[in-house]
Amino acid sequence: MQITNSDIIARVEEWLTPVFDKNTQLEIKKLLEKPQELEESFYKDLEFGTGGMRGIMGVGTNRINKYTLGKSTQGLSNYVLNQFPNEQPKAVIAYDCRNNSATLAQTVADVFSANGIKVYLFSDLRPTPELSFAVKELGCHCGIVLTASHNPPEYNGYKVYWQDGGQLVPPQDQEIISEINSLKYSDIKFEANSNLIKKIDAQIDDVFIEQSVRNGSFIASQEAKDDIKIVFTSLHGTSITAVPETLEKAGYKNVYIVKEQAEPDGNFPTVKSPNPEEPEALLMAMQLAKEVDADIVIGTDPDCDRLGIAVRNDKGELQLLNGNQTMIVMTWFLLDYYKNEKGFNGNEFIASTIVSTPMMRTLSEAFGVAYKEVLTGFKWIAKLIKDYPEMHFIGGGEESFGYMVGDFVRDKDAVTSTLLACEIVAHTKANHSSFYSTLLHLYTTHGFYKESLVSLVKQGIDGAAEIKQTMVTLRNTPPEYINNEKVVLIEDYQTSLAINTQDQSETIIDTPKSNVLIFYTESGSKIAARPSGTEPKIKFYISVQDTLNKISDFDLVQQRLDNKIETIKKDLKLN
Repeated sequence: MQITNSDIIARVEEWLTPVFDKNTQLEIKKLLEKPQELEESFYKDLEFGTGGMRGIMGVGTNRINKYTLGKSTQGLSNYVLNQFPNEQPKAVIAYDCRNNSATLAQTVADVFSANGIKVYLFSDLRPTPELSFAVKELGCHCGIVLTASHNPPEYNGYKVYWQDGGQLVPPQDQEIISEINSLKYSDIKFEANSNLIKKIDAQIDDVFIEQSVRNGSFIASQEAKDDIKIVFTSLHGTSITAVPETLEKAGYKNVYIVKEQAEPDGNFPTVKSPNPEEPEALLMAMQLAKEVDADIVIGTDPDCDRLGIAVRNDKGELQLLNGNQTMIVMTWFLLDYYKNEKGFNGNEFIASTIVSTPMMRTLSEAFGVAYKEVLTGFKWIAKLIKDYPEMHFIGGGEESFGYMVGDFVRDKDAVTSTLLACEIVAHTKANHSSFYSTLLHLYTTHGFYKESLVSLVKQGIDGAAEIKQTMVTLRNTPPEYINNEKVVLIEDYQTSLAINTQDQSETIIDTPKSNVLIFYTESGSKIAARPSGTEPKIKFYISVQDTLNKISDFDLVQQRLDNKIETIKKDLKLN
């Protein structure tokens, strides 16, 4: 294979100039013997997606390295200095357990300080929600966390937060991207001003954990807390620095930690994927739970912003829940708490995303609380809090196992959400019920909604082209029938149009544009197609619904919904 693309050749030649250090040039020379890998490393620039910039570590414009992160940080520095000309700008930086995270975090700190920006750098790895908290707590203008969430070990990433503690949203994201794109690599200032870099640790940790306990504790008595057993795994990630202490301070004494996964390790040696969405990731925790007869199993992803749980079902067996199910019970619990303990003032709201379960809207209507729906990505939920300051955010989440309680953190937060899950288990058990029974009761009261996610991995240049073509095909020739049901509504978030297929009428979708298509059938089934913003995947989100009149019919109705989901997958060739 010989590279003929002139743009790629030009990029490679640039990276062989003295602007780049000798080690980088040496690595590129080695890649010259591997044309396909060289092409993958240089065929494009890394882009900001729903979760910032994320990619494979290595040399090249399409890789995470000191230069791609340095250029992004230089552009961000220029933007911050321009936006706050009469202030001493401040930034806070955190990083997770990933390989090279500490080194890359120091590089980011160096570039900020070289531009006259005061930097607070965590002295060791910390959870992503603590970074969001620290931005506000320290009065910073922006924040950075080095993480690749649940991606494979070869990945790392870079998420940018703004003054409110939320991730970048329009217009700042595009303005910063434009600034970054206007720069050359030779514009990066790497020479640190060490006087502007301050290491931080306990002074933020203590306040963050204190606030997590305050925001995640509700009505469970100490006696109820003493009566439950919790198994927790950090999956080799950062949550080990915050979750056990938070649970302890909240009064939970019977916490069993999966020791084999407690040590932070960017290679994630005991799991194929450090993703709590994957049942396999929680196998060791499930085994420990059986040994100690635990009431709940909790596992968090490497940067501790998402959690997966298992609880005892009505047969006494440990039952893994998906993100939608966990979100439903958590949201109901918060709404019920507000209704009974605080009362509603009429300005409260909950929130979720366009690809999550429609049951969130149903719950909001049942409690008479406002519901707001946004694009995928928690930055959009955080933006709601900023856009509606007169309203009170109770809680909300997304199907991908992320949840946020209140607004003291402005990103999904597995620390407080872990505590909330334990509160629900303790309180329901003390009242002769359970987390799982609550879920089934909600299905009988509000309708049985069941969801399924299909993620198709498409690696590299060819994969990106295939994902693009799939969306083009769905957009240009949408299915008329799915599961023998007529498609009655198509929402195209790229054109901002919702099309009623019955009369071809169109309505405007009032959200930012995004490459998402959602199809609704006449029975209420919902199928969304969306390329991932952070991984080489195209995702299909399937939601179906039915009536569950009594809990004893659960298995029968669930089988009916499972069959419906499988037929939909077959119709769309997703099997």
